[in-house]
Amino acid sequence: MAAKTDFKTVESDSEELEKLNERIRNHRRKTFRRIVIAVVIVAVAVTGIQLWMALRSYTSFEVTAQTKQQESSASKFESYLGNTLEYNNDGIVCRGTDNELIWNQSFEMSTPTLAMCESYLAVYDRGGTSIYIFGEKGTVHNIETTTPINSVCIASQGTVAALMKEDRVSYVRLYDKKGKELAGGEFYEEKESFPVDIALSPDAQKLAVDMLDVAEGKVRSTISFYNFGSVGQNEIDNNVGTYSYDDVFFPEIDYVGADRMVALSNQGFVVFEGKQKPGPKKEVSFEGEIQSVFRNGKYIGVTFSNPQKEGNWHIKVYDTNGNTVMENDTALAYDRIEFLGNNEICVRDNYHCEIYTIHSIRKFSYTFDKELYKVMSGSDALSYTFIMNGEINEVRLR
Repeated sequence: MAAKTDFKTVESDSEELEKLNERIRNHRRKTFRRIVIAVVIVAVAVTGIQLWMALRSYTSFEVTAQTKQQESSASKFESYLGNTLEYNNDGIVCRGTDNELIWNQSFEMSTPTLAMCESYLAVYDRGGTSIYIFGEKGTVHNIETTTPINSVCIASQGTVAALMKEDRVSYVRLYDKKGKELAGGEFYEEKESFPVDIALSPDAQKLAVDMLDVAEGKVRSTISFYNFGSVGQNEIDNNVGTYSYDDVFFPEIDYVGADRMVALSNQGFVVFEGKQKPGPKKEVSFEGEIQSVFRNGKYIGVTFSNPQKEGNWHIKVYDTNGNTVMENDTALAYDRIEFLGNNEICVRDNYHCEIYTIHSIRKFSYTFDKELYKVMSGSDALSYTFIMNGEINEVRLR
Protein backbone atom coordinates (compact mmCIF):
# COMPACT_ATOMS: atom_id res chain seq x y z
CA MET A 1 0.00 0.00 0.00
CA ALA A 2 1.38 3.35 -1.00
CA ALA A 3 2.42 5.74 1.69
CA LYS A 4 0.06 8.61 2.39
CA THR A 5 1.32 12.04 1.33
CA ASP A 6 0.52 15.15 3.33
CA PHE A 7 -0.32 18.26 1.25
CA LYS A 8 0.59 21.67 2.66
CA THR A 9 -0.65 25.13 1.56
CA VAL A 10 2.09 27.69 0.87
CA GLU A 11 1.03 31.25 1.43
CA SER A 12 2.65 33.97 -0.78
CA ASP A 13 3.86 37.14 0.71
CA SER A 14 1.13 39.75 -0.05
CA GLU A 15 3.60 42.61 -0.55
CA GLU A 16 5.59 40.66 -3.11
CA LEU A 17 2.39 39.72 -4.93
CA GLU A 18 1.28 43.36 -5.11
CA LYS A 19 4.66 44.38 -6.54
CA LEU A 20 4.36 41.66 -9.16
CA ASN A 21 0.89 42.85 -10.13
CA GLU A 22 2.13 46.44 -10.33
CA ARG A 23 4.96 45.39 -12.65
CA ILE A 24 2.45 43.57 -14.85
CA ARG A 25 0.21 46.69 -14.98
CA ASN A 26 3.17 48.93 -15.83
CA HIS A 27 4.21 46.58 -18.60
CA ARG A 28 0.71 46.58 -20.02
CA ARG A 29 0.55 50.39 -19.89
CA LYS A 30 3.92 50.68 -21.64
CA THR A 31 2.84 48.19 -24.29
CA PHE A 32 -0.43 50.05 -24.82
CA ARG A 33 1.41 53.39 -25.10
CA ARG A 34 3.80 51.91 -27.65
CA ILE A 35 0.90 50.57 -29.70
CA VAL A 36 -0.92 53.93 -29.54
CA ILE A 37 2.24 55.80 -30.53
CA ALA A 38 2.86 53.39 -33.41
CA VAL A 39 -0.73 53.74 -34.66
CA VAL A 40 -0.51 57.55 -34.44
CA ILE A 41 2.80 57.56 -36.32
CA VAL A 42 1.37 55.34 -39.07
CA ALA A 43 -1.80 57.46 -39.29
CA VAL A 44 0.22 60.69 -39.46
CA ALA A 45 2.49 59.17 -42.10
CA VAL A 46 -0.44 57.96 -44.21
CA THR A 47 -2.19 61.32 -43.85
CA GLY A 48 1.02 63.12 -44.73
CA ILE A 49 1.53 60.98 -47.83
CA GLN A 50 -2.09 61.50 -48.88
CA LEU A 51 -1.80 65.25 -48.30
CA TRP A 52 1.48 65.37 -50.21
CA MET A 53 -0.08 63.50 -53.11
CA ALA A 54 -3.19 65.71 -53.01
CA LEU A 55 -1.13 68.92 -53.12
CA ARG A 56 1.51 67.71 -55.56
CA SER A 57 1.64 68.82 -59.19
CA TYR A 58 2.79 66.39 -61.89
CA THR A 59 4.41 67.22 -65.22
CA SER A 60 5.13 63.73 -66.58
CA PHE A 61 3.79 60.19 -66.66
CA GLU A 62 4.75 56.62 -67.44
CA VAL A 63 2.80 54.45 -69.86
CA THR A 64 1.74 51.23 -68.13
CA ALA A 65 -0.14 49.76 -71.10
CA GLN A 66 -0.58 50.79 -74.71
CA THR A 67 -2.98 49.70 -77.42
CA LYS A 68 -2.47 50.65 -81.04
CA GLN A 69 -5.56 51.55 -83.08
CA GLN A 70 -6.57 53.08 -86.33
CA GLU A 71 -6.65 56.85 -86.73
CA SER A 72 -9.71 58.04 -84.78
CA SER A 73 -10.23 61.72 -85.55
CA ALA A 74 -13.79 61.01 -86.75
CA SER A 75 -14.70 59.23 -83.50
CA LYS A 76 -15.70 60.47 -80.07
CA PHE A 77 -14.95 58.74 -76.80
CA GLU A 78 -16.73 58.47 -73.48
CA SER A 79 -16.40 56.50 -70.24
CA TYR A 80 -19.19 54.03 -69.44
CA LEU A 81 -19.25 51.73 -66.37
CA GLY A 82 -15.46 51.74 -66.25
CA ASN A 83 -15.21 50.88 -69.94
CA THR A 84 -14.52 52.98 -73.02
CA LEU A 85 -17.10 53.92 -75.64
CA GLU A 86 -15.97 54.87 -79.15
CA TYR A 87 -18.68 56.13 -81.45
CA ASN A 88 -19.10 57.88 -84.80
CA ASN A 89 -21.63 58.15 -87.61
CA ASP A 90 -21.36 54.43 -88.39
CA GLY A 91 -21.82 52.89 -84.95
CA ILE A 92 -20.63 52.47 -81.37
CA VAL A 93 -18.14 50.10 -79.71
CA CYS A 94 -17.72 49.33 -76.01
CA ARG A 95 -14.29 48.05 -74.89
CA GLY A 96 -12.92 46.98 -71.52
CA THR A 97 -9.79 48.17 -69.76
CA ASP A 98 -7.58 45.78 -71.72
CA ASN A 99 -9.23 46.86 -74.99
CA GLU A 100 -11.27 43.66 -75.35
CA LEU A 101 -14.56 44.03 -77.19
CA ILE A 102 -17.59 43.94 -74.87
CA TRP A 103 -20.28 44.85 -77.39
CA ASN A 104 -20.83 46.90 -80.53
CA GLN A 105 -23.68 48.20 -82.65
CA SER A 106 -23.64 49.58 -86.18
CA PHE A 107 -26.00 52.35 -87.28
CA GLU A 108 -26.19 55.34 -89.60
CA MET A 109 -26.51 58.70 -87.84
CA SER A 110 -25.57 62.18 -88.94
CA THR A 111 -25.12 63.53 -85.39
CA PRO A 112 -24.86 60.69 -82.82
CA THR A 113 -25.41 62.04 -79.30
CA LEU A 114 -25.20 60.26 -75.93
CA ALA A 115 -27.36 60.32 -72.80
CA MET A 116 -26.52 58.18 -69.75
CA CYS A 117 -28.04 57.27 -66.40
CA GLU A 118 -26.39 54.64 -64.21
CA SER A 119 -26.15 51.41 -66.26
CA TYR A 120 -28.30 52.58 -69.19
CA LEU A 121 -27.18 54.50 -72.25
CA ALA A 122 -29.10 56.11 -75.09
CA VAL A 123 -27.53 57.04 -78.42
CA TYR A 124 -29.75 59.19 -80.61
CA ASP A 125 -29.43 61.00 -83.91
CA ARG A 126 -29.90 64.71 -83.22
CA GLY A 127 -31.98 65.94 -86.14
CA GLY A 128 -32.70 62.33 -87.18
CA THR A 129 -35.21 59.71 -86.07
CA SER A 130 -33.21 56.92 -84.37
CA ILE A 131 -32.78 56.13 -80.66
CA TYR A 132 -30.73 53.13 -79.52
CA ILE A 133 -31.00 51.99 -75.89
CA PHE A 134 -28.05 50.06 -74.41
CA GLY A 135 -27.41 48.23 -71.14
CA GLU A 136 -24.30 46.60 -69.70
CA LYS A 137 -24.50 43.72 -72.20
CA GLY A 138 -25.27 45.80 -75.29
CA THR A 139 -28.29 46.75 -77.34
CA VAL A 140 -31.65 46.61 -75.57
CA HIS A 141 -33.91 48.21 -78.21
CA ASN A 142 -34.00 50.54 -81.19
CA ILE A 143 -36.76 53.15 -81.41
CA GLU A 144 -37.57 54.80 -84.74
CA THR A 145 -39.56 58.01 -84.42
CA THR A 146 -41.63 59.72 -87.11
CA THR A 147 -40.42 63.18 -86.12
CA PRO A 148 -36.87 64.64 -86.01
CA ILE A 149 -35.30 64.46 -82.54
CA ASN A 150 -34.00 67.50 -80.64
CA SER A 151 -32.89 65.83 -77.41
CA VAL A 152 -33.26 62.62 -75.40
CA CYS A 153 -33.01 61.80 -71.67
CA ILE A 154 -32.73 58.33 -70.15
CA ALA A 155 -33.64 57.08 -66.66
CA SER A 156 -31.96 54.45 -64.49
CA GLN A 157 -34.26 51.62 -65.68
CA GLY A 158 -33.92 52.47 -69.39
CA THR A 159 -37.01 54.65 -69.85
CA VAL A 160 -36.34 57.45 -72.35
CA ALA A 161 -37.95 60.83 -72.94
CA ALA A 162 -37.60 62.42 -76.37
CA LEU A 163 -38.17 66.03 -77.45
CA MET A 164 -39.02 66.18 -81.15
CA LYS A 165 -40.02 68.97 -83.51
CA GLU A 166 -41.56 69.24 -86.95
CA ASP A 167 -42.69 72.48 -88.58
CA ARG A 168 -44.21 74.56 -85.75
CA VAL A 169 -45.21 71.66 -83.51
CA SER A 170 -43.03 70.10 -80.80
CA TYR A 171 -43.66 66.68 -79.30
CA VAL A 172 -42.55 65.12 -76.02
CA ARG A 173 -42.77 61.32 -75.85
CA LEU A 174 -41.93 58.91 -73.03
CA TYR A 175 -40.96 55.31 -73.98
CA ASP A 176 -40.01 52.29 -71.90
CA LYS A 177 -36.80 50.40 -72.78
CA LYS A 178 -38.74 48.11 -75.16
CA GLY A 179 -40.07 51.07 -77.15
CA LYS A 180 -43.61 51.15 -75.75
CA GLU A 181 -44.97 54.71 -75.57
CA LEU A 182 -45.91 55.55 -71.99
CA ALA A 183 -46.96 59.22 -72.23
CA GLY A 184 -46.83 62.15 -74.63
CA GLY A 185 -47.86 65.70 -75.36
CA GLU A 186 -47.78 68.34 -78.08
CA PHE A 187 -46.75 72.00 -77.96
CA TYR A 188 -47.88 74.44 -80.66
CA GLU A 189 -45.94 77.60 -81.50
CA GLU A 190 -48.78 79.92 -82.49
CA LYS A 191 -48.03 82.05 -79.40
CA GLU A 192 -44.25 82.15 -80.06
CA SER A 193 -43.59 79.72 -77.23
CA PHE A 194 -41.76 76.43 -77.77
CA PRO A 195 -39.82 73.75 -75.82
CA VAL A 196 -36.04 74.14 -75.62
CA ASP A 197 -35.03 71.15 -73.49
CA ILE A 198 -36.39 68.38 -71.28
CA ALA A 199 -35.12 66.60 -68.15
CA LEU A 200 -36.18 63.18 -66.85
CA SER A 201 -35.67 62.14 -63.21
CA PRO A 202 -33.63 58.95 -62.62
CA ASP A 203 -36.76 57.06 -61.51
CA ALA A 204 -38.67 58.28 -64.62
CA GLN A 205 -41.47 59.60 -62.38
CA LYS A 206 -40.86 63.31 -63.04
CA LEU A 207 -40.35 65.15 -66.33
CA ALA A 208 -39.40 68.83 -66.64
CA VAL A 209 -40.05 70.82 -69.83
CA ASP A 210 -38.14 74.05 -70.49
CA MET A 211 -40.17 76.52 -72.61
CA LEU A 212 -38.95 79.74 -74.24
CA ASP A 213 -41.42 82.56 -74.95
CA VAL A 214 -40.26 85.32 -77.32
CA ALA A 215 -43.58 87.09 -77.83
CA GLU A 216 -43.51 90.86 -78.29
CA GLY A 217 -39.73 90.94 -78.43
CA LYS A 218 -39.34 89.87 -74.81
CA VAL A 219 -37.67 86.73 -73.51
CA ARG A 220 -39.26 84.57 -70.85
CA SER A 221 -38.36 81.05 -69.78
CA THR A 222 -40.93 78.76 -68.19
CA ILE A 223 -40.15 75.42 -66.57
CA SER A 224 -43.02 73.01 -65.95
CA PHE A 225 -42.86 69.78 -63.95
CA TYR A 226 -44.97 66.70 -64.69
CA ASN A 227 -45.39 63.79 -62.27
CA PHE A 228 -46.40 60.40 -63.69
CA GLY A 229 -46.95 58.79 -60.28
CA SER A 230 -50.01 58.84 -58.04
CA VAL A 231 -49.44 62.49 -57.06
CA GLY A 232 -49.50 63.67 -60.68
CA GLN A 233 -52.65 61.72 -61.46
CA ASN A 234 -54.56 64.13 -59.25
CA GLU A 235 -53.35 67.17 -61.22
CA ILE A 236 -54.47 68.54 -64.58
CA ASP A 237 -52.25 67.01 -67.32
CA ASN A 238 -50.01 65.66 -64.51
CA ASN A 239 -48.60 69.20 -64.06
CA VAL A 240 -47.32 69.66 -60.49
CA GLY A 241 -45.66 73.07 -60.85
CA THR A 242 -44.80 75.82 -63.34
CA TYR A 243 -42.23 78.60 -62.83
CA SER A 244 -41.44 81.54 -65.13
CA TYR A 245 -38.36 83.78 -65.36
CA ASP A 246 -38.32 87.05 -67.30
CA ASP A 247 -35.28 88.06 -69.37
CA VAL A 248 -33.64 84.65 -68.86
CA PHE A 249 -32.94 81.92 -71.39
CA PHE A 250 -32.27 78.41 -70.07
CA PRO A 251 -30.68 76.42 -72.96
CA GLU A 252 -30.21 73.35 -70.76
CA ILE A 253 -31.95 71.64 -67.86
CA ASP A 254 -30.91 68.38 -66.20
CA TYR A 255 -31.71 66.18 -63.21
CA VAL A 256 -28.59 65.87 -61.04
CA GLY A 257 -30.22 63.59 -58.47
CA ALA A 258 -33.42 61.76 -57.71
CA ASP A 259 -35.18 64.89 -56.46
CA ARG A 260 -32.96 67.74 -57.70
CA MET A 261 -32.90 69.47 -61.09
CA VAL A 262 -30.73 72.31 -62.36
CA ALA A 263 -31.65 74.89 -65.01
CA LEU A 264 -28.57 76.52 -66.60
CA SER A 265 -28.26 79.89 -68.32
CA ASN A 266 -25.36 82.16 -69.24
CA GLN A 267 -26.32 84.33 -66.27
CA GLY A 268 -26.43 81.64 -63.59
CA PHE A 269 -28.47 78.61 -62.58
CA VAL A 270 -31.55 77.70 -60.58
CA VAL A 271 -31.74 74.60 -58.37
CA PHE A 272 -35.16 72.95 -58.15
CA GLU A 273 -35.86 70.37 -55.47
CA GLY A 274 -38.77 68.20 -54.41
CA LYS A 275 -39.67 64.52 -54.24
CA GLN A 276 -43.15 64.90 -55.76
CA LYS A 277 -43.63 68.59 -56.62
CA PRO A 278 -40.25 70.23 -57.37
CA GLY A 279 -39.86 73.93 -56.71
CA PRO A 280 -37.01 76.49 -56.82
CA LYS A 281 -34.62 76.11 -53.88
CA LYS A 282 -31.71 78.40 -54.78
CA GLU A 283 -30.65 80.82 -57.52
CA VAL A 284 -26.98 81.49 -58.31
CA SER A 285 -25.76 84.38 -60.49
CA PHE A 286 -22.51 84.11 -62.42
CA GLU A 287 -19.99 86.94 -62.36
CA GLY A 288 -18.27 88.29 -65.46
CA GLU A 289 -18.52 87.26 -69.11
CA ILE A 290 -19.06 83.52 -69.26
CA GLN A 291 -16.84 81.48 -71.58
CA SER A 292 -18.01 77.94 -70.72
CA VAL A 293 -20.50 76.10 -68.54
CA PHE A 294 -19.89 72.41 -67.75
CA ARG A 295 -21.40 70.00 -65.25
CA ASN A 296 -21.80 66.47 -63.98
CA GLY A 297 -24.11 64.90 -61.41
CA LYS A 298 -22.41 66.62 -58.44
CA TYR A 299 -20.94 69.92 -59.65
CA ILE A 300 -21.50 72.86 -61.99
CA GLY A 301 -18.47 74.64 -63.39
CA VAL A 302 -18.05 77.92 -65.24
CA THR A 303 -15.15 79.80 -66.76
CA PHE A 304 -15.00 83.53 -67.39
CA SER A 305 -12.37 86.09 -68.27
CA ASN A 306 -10.15 87.25 -65.42
CA PRO A 307 -9.79 91.06 -65.40
CA GLN A 308 -6.80 90.85 -63.03
CA LYS A 309 -4.88 88.44 -65.29
CA GLU A 310 -5.10 89.25 -68.97
CA GLY A 311 -5.19 86.12 -71.13
CA ASN A 312 -6.31 83.94 -68.22
CA TRP A 313 -9.62 82.22 -67.60
CA HIS A 314 -11.02 81.87 -64.12
CA ILE A 315 -12.50 78.47 -63.27
CA LYS A 316 -15.21 78.36 -60.62
CA VAL A 317 -17.07 75.24 -59.48
CA TYR A 318 -20.30 75.04 -57.46
CA ASP A 319 -21.99 72.08 -55.84
CA THR A 320 -25.67 71.49 -56.63
CA ASN A 321 -26.62 73.40 -53.47
CA GLY A 322 -25.11 76.51 -55.05
CA ASN A 323 -22.00 76.64 -52.82
CA THR A 324 -18.58 77.48 -54.29
CA VAL A 325 -16.20 74.52 -53.85
CA MET A 326 -13.27 75.31 -56.17
CA GLU A 327 -11.56 78.26 -57.90
CA ASN A 328 -8.39 78.55 -59.99
CA ASP A 329 -7.03 80.15 -63.15
CA THR A 330 -5.79 78.74 -66.44
CA ALA A 331 -3.83 80.42 -69.22
CA LEU A 332 -4.61 77.58 -71.63
CA ALA A 333 -6.61 78.67 -74.69
CA TYR A 334 -8.69 75.53 -74.38
CA ASP A 335 -11.41 74.16 -76.64
CA ARG A 336 -12.67 71.56 -74.17
CA ILE A 337 -13.34 71.66 -70.43
CA GLU A 338 -15.14 68.88 -68.56
CA PHE A 339 -15.39 66.87 -65.37
CA LEU A 340 -13.65 63.52 -65.30
CA GLY A 341 -15.18 60.47 -63.65
CA ASN A 342 -13.36 61.26 -60.37
CA ASN A 343 -14.81 64.84 -60.34
CA GLU A 344 -11.49 66.43 -61.37
CA ILE A 345 -11.60 69.17 -64.02
CA CYS A 346 -9.82 68.55 -67.32
CA VAL A 347 -8.91 71.56 -69.49
CA ARG A 348 -7.42 70.79 -72.88
CA ASP A 349 -6.96 71.52 -76.55
CA ASN A 350 -5.57 69.19 -79.20
CA TYR A 351 -2.08 68.98 -77.69
CA HIS A 352 -2.21 70.50 -74.19
CA CYS A 353 -3.87 69.23 -71.04
CA GLU A 354 -4.34 70.51 -67.49
CA ILE A 355 -6.10 68.65 -64.67
CA TYR A 356 -7.39 70.39 -61.54
CA THR A 357 -8.65 68.76 -58.36
CA ILE A 358 -11.92 69.77 -56.76
CA HIS A 359 -9.69 71.27 -54.01
CA SER A 360 -8.32 73.91 -56.46
CA ILE A 361 -4.92 72.24 -57.05
CA ARG A 362 -3.45 72.15 -60.56
CA LYS A 363 -2.57 68.47 -60.46
CA PHE A 364 -1.22 67.89 -63.97
CA SER A 365 0.05 69.91 -66.91
CA TYR A 366 1.54 68.50 -70.10
CA THR A 367 2.11 69.17 -73.79
CA PHE A 368 1.72 66.12 -76.05
CA ASP A 369 3.40 65.46 -79.39
CA LYS A 370 0.32 63.60 -80.69
CA GLU A 371 -3.24 64.82 -80.96
CA LEU A 372 -5.19 64.17 -77.76
CA TYR A 373 -8.82 63.03 -78.19
CA LYS A 374 -9.94 62.16 -74.66
CA VAL A 375 -8.78 61.97 -71.04
CA MET A 376 -10.43 59.55 -68.60
CA SER A 377 -9.68 58.99 -64.91
CA GLY A 378 -8.54 55.54 -63.79
CA SER A 379 -8.85 53.21 -60.82
CA ASP A 380 -6.73 55.31 -58.44
CA ALA A 381 -5.62 58.91 -57.97
CA LEU A 382 -2.61 58.66 -60.30
CA SER A 383 -4.07 56.49 -63.07
CA TYR A 384 -5.55 57.90 -66.28
CA THR A 385 -6.32 56.90 -69.84
CA PHE A 386 -5.07 59.15 -72.65
CA ILE A 387 -6.77 58.42 -75.97
CA MET A 388 -4.61 59.80 -78.73
CA ASN A 389 -4.19 59.64 -82.47
CA GLY A 390 -3.43 55.99 -83.21
CA GLU A 391 -3.10 54.74 -79.62
CA ILE A 392 -4.72 54.36 -76.22
CA ASN A 393 -2.35 54.80 -73.29
CA GLU A 394 -2.96 53.65 -69.72
CA VAL A 395 -0.67 55.89 -67.62
CA ARG A 396 0.42 56.75 -64.10
CA LEU A 397 1.45 60.30 -63.22
CA ARG A 398 4.93 60.84 -61.85
